[in-house]
Amino acid sequence: MPETSTATPESLSQTLAESGLRATPQRELVFNILLKKRDHPTADEVFARVKAEMPTISLATVYNCLETLVQCRVVRAVNFERGPTRYCPNQKPHAHFHDEQTGSTHDIDLPPGLLDQVKTILPEGYDANSVEIIFRGKAQS
Repeated sequence: MPETSTATPESLSQTLAESGLRATPQRELVFNILLKKRDHPTADEVFARVKAEMPTISLATVYNCLETLVQCRVVRAVNFERGPTRYCPNQKPHAHFHDEQTGSTHDIDLPPGLLDQVKTILPEGYDANSVEIIFRGKAQS
């Protein structure tokens, strides 16, 4: 799946199939949970939400589903220093704002061409296949 698109529940099966994987009920539910509330949850938060709808699912299965979705590029793993990995279904180029006071994370749309412009400052002979921009701070009072 191209990095500039966002998967939908309908396209998940095809995207997984292109990677040689099946769309299991567990993978579909984990993905739908991420789409339903786009608040960049941790694996434990995803597990709690999924367990409410599929009581027999294990935490290990949720971790495996998340890893599969990341490998298939329908979900991004977002890491903040020493914090647990958070998961974002938005595959369009964007930055993140991490509110250090509340712990919440927000997507920030980037102006067209900004990432290409940022890549121009790389050392000669280097090319980046991804760029992550993370803002940290808190809401203004």
